[in-house]
Amino acid sequence: MADDVSGTEAGDEICEIEVKVVNRQGLHARPAHQVVILANEFPCNIVIAKGDHEVDAKSIMSLMMLAAEKGVTLRIRAIGKQANEATMALAGLFESGFNED
Repeated sequence: MADDVSGTEAGDEICEIEVKVVNRQGLHARPAHQVVILANEFPCNIVIAKGDHEVDAKSIMSLMMLAAEKGVTLRIRAIGKQANEATMALAGLFESGFNED
């Protein structure tokens, strides 16, 4: 599951960042799809959390379950190769408002 980090290897990067949902309609289907596409460009494991609820950033169904509306703060955590690049890229996507507004 997303909160299991026991599969990490020595030397794996771990990066975590907070982002705010800024687009008017929140993390609905189209932005969730953009997140999945971007997350799948990286070889690391990526989870997005709203409070204590963590989901796989590479699964659109999981992301939709977050029900993240405008103004919500989410945590993005990546573990593995290119973890820093992945979190920075995803943070940029959230900051852009998914180019909706």
